[in-house]
Amino acid sequence: MKVPVVAIITPGSFVVPCATSSSVELVVEQVARRMTTEVCPIIFGKQSPNMPSSEVLDGVQYIRVPARSPRGYISQVSQRLKALRPALLQVENRPRFVRYLRKRYPRAIICLVLHSITYISTPHISRTELQSCLRAADCIVVNSYFMKEQLLRRAPDIRRKIKVNYLGVDTEQFISRWTAEGAERRLEALEQLGLGGKKIILYVGRLLRMKGVHHLLEAMPEVVKRVPNAVVFVVGSAFYSSPRTTHYVRGLKRIATRLKAPIRFIPYVPHTSIVDWYRLADVLVVPSGKNEAFGLVNVEAMASGVPVVATHVGGMKEIIEHERTGLSINPAQLKKELAPSIIRLLTNPEWSQALGEASVLKVQQQFTWERTAARWLNFYREQLNVK
Repeated sequence: MKVPVVAIITPGSFVVPCATSSSVELVVEQVARRMTTEVCPIIFGKQSPNMPSSEVLDGVQYIRVPARSPRGYISQVSQRLKALRPALLQVENRPRFVRYLRKRYPRAIICLVLHSITYISTPHISRTELQSCLRAADCIVVNSYFMKEQLLRRAPDIRRKIKVNYLGVDTEQFISRWTAEGAERRLEALEQLGLGGKKIILYVGRLLRMKGVHHLLEAMPEVVKRVPNAVVFVVGSAFYSSPRTTHYVRGLKRIATRLKAPIRFIPYVPHTSIVDWYRLADVLVVPSGKNEAFGLVNVEAMASGVPVVATHVGGMKEIIEHERTGLSINPAQLKKELAPSIIRLLTNPEWSQALGEASVLKVQQQFTWERTAARWLNFYREQLNVK
């Protein structure tokens, strides 16, 4: 039987695959190469002078087109789709692309995949236009029940179209610090960095106010009073793969200077190297204020055996089990509870290890790329009427 072709259309903001892209492209790359036994994935992305316009990697074809503007990019993609005649079009995180393609391919099966609420909210799109774009899709896949609720608030009539598919992690790459191999790698890294005997508090992600990094920094004086050997590593930057700074980032560094606390900023780290930072950590802190659709950093830390302290918001409510895989904090109580929560984990190593090991188990049961890909294949079978 002929294997169906699935065209996966990324937003066109980054080259794919690329270690310095956003999480959208990372998810597409990881899932697509695990589905090649049943479908033929073709991924569209931004053109690069350093990469061919078309190539096959891990059984997945990548096609790169000019992306001078969003409309120009989707127009280029649309032209190439004519020759490919895919069985299904999968649009990543850009509702307007769905409507554009529906007008040109009225009989196509089109799935929209949403990774965050950014592109379903103002100022990016009005509610009326969003509803028009969502109606043009045959299937809408989101990464959490929180995202599903957000969509239904904006377009209640699309309920039957929505599917939830949690994201995952590569468990061969993210090795638990509690295994013999993970412990050995961690000890070597701590010695190389001169961090022997330190308690490592980690933040990983973009440096945006909505991510709440300032709350972590402001909690450090209280933490250090109880745990004098604690140190914070803030890994990330304001923009993906860019050294550009912002007023908020400069403010974070002023806070660190004023507090005179052991806070170290690590510029943007490509995803291929981030695993080493997770393994160093005793705790990952995710102090987002709101609207975190999923939070891939949570499951990456959990796979590494690191307990997470996160706000009880968005999709993170579906990942972190309070006092079983980490600690979940009411965002209204963040300033009051963040430091004590970090201290609880750092001063109770046996309990912290138990949470870390429970986190690894939960990832294996629910949050692997293999499981994400298997659910995707089920969605494809439904849409293509394949038994």
